[in-house]
Amino acid sequence: MYAIIESCGRQYKVSEGDVVFFEKLEAEEGKKITFDNVVLVSNDQEVEVGTPYVKGVKVEGKVVSHGKGEKILVYKYKAKKNYRRTQGHRQPYTKVEITKIKTAEEKAEKVEKAEAKPVQAKAETKKSATAKKEA
Repeated sequence: MYAIIESCGRQYKVSEGDVVFFEKLEAEEGKKITFDNVVLVSNDQEVEVGTPYVKGVKVEGKVVSHGKGEKILVYKYKAKKNYRRTQGHRQPYTKVEITKIKTAEEKAEKVEKAEAKPVQAKAETKKSATAKKEA
């Protein structure tokens, strides 16, 4: 299963267990982060494309670290004018490990299980209440 998410003005193809380098995100190391802007989700059988985003699908990840990329040299030069400028740049990034891709179907299954459990609990409490009255 994989998804294409939109973050920092770019699109990234991610799957569970991937480590992705995003532009600097405002999140602390070790914290969970959720990406709501999912453009496409694909499991082995079907592909779901959003308009513009797929509803009910989220991608969860964990911030591993922050850092800076390799240095890029920017060199300006004008011929015959004795004008030369060198400038360096290191782009900050956030390293994120993708932990889970939550689909709408998984949420529906969780809701069904949650609804089924309280019904069983209520039936057990009614039985115990009637047992107390009889005693």
